[in-house]
Amino acid sequence: MKSGFELFVAGRYLRAHRKEAVISVITVISVIGVAAGVMALVVALGVNNGFKNTLERNLLGAMAHVNVMEKEPLYGIENWREMAAKLSKVPHVRQVSPALYSPALLVGAMQPKFVELKGIDVNAEAAVTGALRRLKSGSLDCLRDPSADPPGIILGSRILEDTGMILNSRIDAAFQGGELTPFGPRLSRRPFRITGVFETGFFDIDDNWAYASLPAVQKALGLADVVNQMELRIDDLDLAPEVAAQVEKIVGPRYTTTTWMERNRQLLNALRNERAVTIITIGLIELVAALNILISLVMMVMEKYKDIAVLMSMGARHAQIRRIFMLQGVLIGAAGSVIGLVTGYSLCYFANTYRWIRLDETVYSLSFVPFEPRAIDGLWIAAAALLVSFLATLYPARNATRITPAEVLRYE
Repeated sequence: MKSGFELFVAGRYLRAHRKEAVISVITVISVIGVAAGVMALVVALGVNNGFKNTLERNLLGAMAHVNVMEKEPLYGIENWREMAAKLSKVPHVRQVSPALYSPALLVGAMQPKFVELKGIDVNAEAAVTGALRRLKSGSLDCLRDPSADPPGIILGSRILEDTGMILNSRIDAAFQGGELTPFGPRLSRRPFRITGVFETGFFDIDDNWAYASLPAVQKALGLADVVNQMELRIDDLDLAPEVAAQVEKIVGPRYTTTTWMERNRQLLNALRNERAVTIITIGLIELVAALNILISLVMMVMEKYKDIAVLMSMGARHAQIRRIFMLQGVLIGAAGSVIGLVTGYSLCYFANTYRWIRLDETVYSLSFVPFEPRAIDGLWIAAAALLVSFLATLYPARNATRITPAEVLRYE
């Protein structure tokens, strides 16, 4: 007998016969169960990957990979130019940019709003973060002009929507640290002109961040030529902890570092935990499908006692009989996996392209649910489905080899 014998018989047994309608229905249900489990896992992991990738792209588009700051904020980083020259020579560091952060109250024609104002070196900042490369309107020219009066400021698109401010309008930025009064420090106000609007697609950044030139922010705060952070962009995100360790040795004990992973640890841990829970819970669908395969094959063995006895009397070996029923389970798993993969990836493509599921940006920071399934996920999901289907065949395949042809065919 040739090797294709087992596959031929397994295929014949899976085809519907009128007197075996119940077995056929269970077989179809098994295929649907495997397909549903595969499809659900592809879609769920596509959502998980979509959120993770989109959040990382948006976050890293507006923040540095490694930040250097004082351990105890006192006088700021005074020698920041010398430090920038040293840090630029660290392996894997592509760009170094100074930054001066300060909370500010923007007061315009309509609604005031608290923002995080960032004083920047325009050319270096554009290389470190992507927010200034995503200008929706306006330009960076005014930020580069040291004689601009009033100096320019770049706002997130959501800030304009919240406040009613418009491009090229004049606004005031209020800072703490002004004249001391019996009621506390008086806010000092400095005029700015809105010269640009950026949009990263990440709500928290577009709704809370503003950029101005470093000299303008230093002057508004009444500071000398100091910054409170040095921001580094590296060529490999996964090397951020190693680069941070090297940087700490260079800058000395007065300063410390943080990486993008540390600043977003809670978010990244939540996404990893969600992925694990998703795999476990939706993977239970595969177990239900495996149970259906087990029931289907047990019933088929009982139904095919006579056929199995005839095959064995004609010379079929026990190993071949086992493979017949194992192949049936694998065929069910393969059919379900193909259907599930095609359906899952198709749903992800259309749902992501046409943004089927909208979100409240104020809650989720994204305007829609992103679907980004990975090819590697499809491979291991299909492999897992086939493995579960195969394991479900072991018991009925073993039972099939216990049939004694003489006992079954005695009265035939």
